[in-house]
Amino acid sequence: MERRWQVLIVVCVGVFVASLDLFIVNIAFPDIAADFSGADLGDLSWVLNAYTIVFAALLVPAGRIADAVGRKRAFLAGLAVFTLASAACALADSVEALVAARVVQAAGAAFLLPTSLGLLLPEFTAEQRPVAIGIWAASGGVAAAAGPPVGGLLVELSWHWVFLVNLPIGLAAIVAGSRILHERRAADARGARIDVLGAVAVTLGIAALIAAIVNGEDWGFGSGRVLGLLLAATVLLAIVARRTVTHEAPVLEREIVGVRSFRLAVLGGLLFFVAFSAMLLGGVLFLTDVWQRDVLTAGLMIAPGPATAALCSLPGARLGQRFGPARVGALGALLVGAAAVWWAWRLGDDVAFATDFLPGMVISGVGVGLVNPALTSAAAASLPPDRFATGAAVLTMGRQFGTALGVALLVPILGTVDGAGAFDGAWTLMVAATAAAGLSLLAIGPLGAPAPVTPSTPPTTEALA
Repeated sequence: MERRWQVLIVVCVGVFVASLDLFIVNIAFPDIAADFSGADLGDLSWVLNAYTIVFAALLVPAGRIADAVGRKRAFLAGLAVFTLASAACALADSVEALVAARVVQAAGAAFLLPTSLGLLLPEFTAEQRPVAIGIWAASGGVAAAAGPPVGGLLVELSWHWVFLVNLPIGLAAIVAGSRILHERRAADARGARIDVLGAVAVTLGIAALIAAIVNGEDWGFGSGRVLGLLLAATVLLAIVARRTVTHEAPVLEREIVGVRSFRLAVLGGLLFFVAFSAMLLGGVLFLTDVWQRDVLTAGLMIAPGPATAALCSLPGARLGQRFGPARVGALGALLVGAAAVWWAWRLGDDVAFATDFLPGMVISGVGVGLVNPALTSAAAASLPPDRFATGAAVLTMGRQFGTALGVALLVPILGTVDGAGAFDGAWTLMVAATAAAGLSLLAIGPLGAPAPVTPSTPPTTEALA
């Protein structure tokens, strides 16, 4: 096998395991909750949100650090941290220990996505890169499809195996990567002078906002603690916005977020993934709490949705090329909203998988398969090629914040699950978020040639040219 394809396999394994942990833990959530019976749903939601928040906040800083110290070194170090933290997750004996291990795990995962592209693309010619990018992107879709059934099978042994499965995969990838990957750095290391304060502020700001939402029902949305968290979030995110203007290498590059079509693509992704995460976790809780299905059965019931999304991704990309990613993405968001309307109309306390639950999963899967490539295409078409890697990190960051926000909103909406009626609010949240996402994508309009971007610091992807 040619070395470039070996490189492709190694980096895709890294992306796969990082993406898998965004989905596989959802299916283990009920068993984790049962094991830590003293913790409430709000506390347990941080098992999911700690990963998504930290992963999202560190994507751009991790990419810049990797450009300076070497992408191979950063990729292997990130994979090692991720693997060791997975072992710590499996050994956790309290919710606090599990959340702390998830934070470290996310920090390792944040180095995998930007470095994987930086290592992969130089191995291929300009004509071959679309195929490589397509396979690279598909690894995340495969992770989404595999998450529910694989998670269900592993939880049959124990929820600890959801994390232990990362160990042999991570170790094998580290050994292979140390032999196969070539070291690559940016031509100018000034991109490594990242805004550390901005990175900390964006992480803590989003965490404070989500903590206020998660605990609002228990503490009272007008209580001093919730208002204090909201104030802290406002101040911290205002600091991030200010440093985007004043810092020489901000977490969010002003020259990229200043492009209107790119901003709308990121906003559309954030809003859509509010709905997506609410659908994924809400579906698991509905099947296990209302229909009383075991975790393995629930995983198999959910799997048709992600599988359909993976199958529709390539046709969705081709439709986006023909009709424009904004229109196709808006159609996909509409389909996911339609699935939520279907569930609100059809789902009840009596089990009816084939007639009531499955059609919604298939419809939503088609929608997700249209939205995901549309978001990437719209973002890529908004920026010149030498800014795409940075733009992809920002787009992914927005999607992960949306995922965390969706989980945070779902917790107080569900409250105590006492039947199918408790999920009416969850389906309404999906409809509202997908409608807003669709409008954001439609507002992009036709995409022509990207406007030139002149960064305040040299691009971090010179080595890809």
